[in-house]
Amino acid sequence: MNSPCQPLPTFDEVLLCTPQTTAEQVGLFLRRCLIPCSRGEKIYTMLYADELSYDVSCRTEELFQHLQHCNSAYRLLILCNSEREHSYIPSVFSQYKVHMIPQRSLAEIQRYLQHHYRVAQPSRSAASVFKDNMCVGIVSSKKAGVGK
Repeated sequence: MNSPCQPLPTFDEVLLCTPQTTAEQVGLFLRRCLIPCSRGEKIYTMLYADELSYDVSCRTEELFQHLQHCNSAYRLLILCNSEREHSYIPSVFSQYKVHMIPQRSLAEIQRYLQHHYRVAQPSRSAASVFKDNMCVGIVSSKKAGVGK
């Protein structure tokens, strides 16, 4: 958020982990992050890494240990659910744990995201269903099974 005009991360910089995420997917992601190249100063992020299966988590740790020596200037964030802090990945990387406190207000964060996710030219796209021509939106419910 310090550079409002800088683009948001691209698909190759973020891995959204689920229990179905494979070791191959994590391996490709870690290689992009940890093998030095001339791609600039990208920040790679694994979201919900605590949801990886035990086997994939073990293989992730092994590959990380092997590749981290290739590049000492990597930028990797691993975000996990605090309620699953005792699962494999959060435990293995606990020595690097940083408790994050938002440095900006919710309103500032929302304005920043609106700047990046608003469709400039209204068109016949999915953005027309979200408020203010946003190209993304979150639909949630406190009740299970309400069709959202």
